[in-house]
Amino acid sequence: MNLNIVTPGNALFTGECISVRVPGINGPFEVLDRHAPIISLLRRGRIKVQDTNKAETFFNIESGVVKVNRNDVVILVNG
Repeated sequence: MNLNIVTPGNALFTGECISVRVPGINGPFEVLDRHAPIISLLRRGRIKVQDTNKAETFFNIESGVVKVNRNDVVILVNG
């Protein structure tokens, strides 16, 4: 699936991934291939991205929002 993680100032991650785990406002959840469409607020925590080579990358955030639709994931974050 295609993932874009952006802040107001720049892009933190742009590319294909296998999974992304986010700190949802009601608890953490993981987005996998063909996930149902969703929009959720994010709280302070860590985003975990597993790319297509199974390498893991982590991003610490203060808050944000995630939108998932048709294998396209966009995460807007603060800090």
